[in-house]
Amino acid sequence: MKLFTVGPVACYPEVLEAMAGQMYSHRSEEYLELHFDTVERLKAFIGTGDPIFLFSSTGTGFMEAAARNCVREKLLVCVNGSFGRRFADVAEANGKGVVVLEPPLGEPISEEALDGALDDDPAIEAVAITHNETSAGLINPLEALAEVVKEHGSMLFVDAVSSMGGTEIRVDDWGIDICFSSSQKCFGVPPGLGIGSVSERALEASAGAVDKGWYFDLKLWERYHSQGRGTPMTSAMPQVAGLNAALKMIDGHGGRGWYFDAFRRRNERIRGGVEDLGLSIFPKKGYESPTVSCINAPEAGGPAVYGAMRGEGFELAQGYGALKERTFRIGNMGYIEDDDIDLMLEALGRVLGKF
Repeated sequence: MKLFTVGPVACYPEVLEAMAGQMYSHRSEEYLELHFDTVERLKAFIGTGDPIFLFSSTGTGFMEAAARNCVREKLLVCVNGSFGRRFADVAEANGKGVVVLEPPLGEPISEEALDGALDDDPAIEAVAITHNETSAGLINPLEALAEVVKEHGSMLFVDAVSSMGGTEIRVDDWGIDICFSSSQKCFGVPPGLGIGSVSERALEASAGAVDKGWYFDLKLWERYHSQGRGTPMTSAMPQVAGLNAALKMIDGHGGRGWYFDAFRRRNERIRGGVEDLGLSIFPKKGYESPTVSCINAPEAGGPAVYGAMRGEGFELAQGYGALKERTFRIGNMGYIEDDDIDLMLEALGRVLGKF
């Protein structure tokens, strides 16, 4: 089955080879060298001098960490779809007050709306933004929104689960306090690893936080990190090895620019092919995701297209949440070659011809 999902995705051969090695102690010299080499490569990749922690969890673990460590009472969550809604749910489940900023489905968060929401409630301590909302195939104008947050002095949490690795993020330049992702998306590594940068301001907030738990206590992670001990608990070592291999692969092919260009070309190839077949893209024009295309389904419905494509040997992604029946999605993350895209589009053409 050829994978055009939104995660987990097909893994690069270099990643699978690196993950196939025998285990060793997560306190050993060998692991610590791997761990910190991976962290340094990630810091260069997302433009930060902040520490990066590698959680043995998915990126959702960083949602909980941000809420528990850095918010005393209230945060604003920008919601463009199901994963922005998840951030709000996680914060509420941890006893935090949540203000939701939610434009019509398919539209981005605007600078004006964010500025107005922050003006209306000075008690907001932090803003959470889903950079790339996979349920709607939409990317938010993060750099501009980050500037608005900065002007109000609030902390900024960025869910970059499906954008980190696939498009430009400059953590320090944009003033992001917590920027997190997952291994199973743009880096083409199996699931099980949360990746997140944490600013000094976020760590200061954690130092004064109460009832923040243990597993995701950012000050605990900082202590182990600063002492050169890696992680407080056993690492997801195969995933770290796989991520390290992916980052070395990227560097070997020309670095971030080469990788971002590969995502852009694959994404444009898919969207252009879909439009040639007479279908349209769901989100507002100009805000289409660079890593997943959310496509308005034909009359037969999104689930019918998804099921028929499985019969052709291609695993796409179903519509998600409120868009489950109306759309289907095609991811371009992970190990995908141009020939795979052409074969997938040919199969999609055959499927649409049957409806």
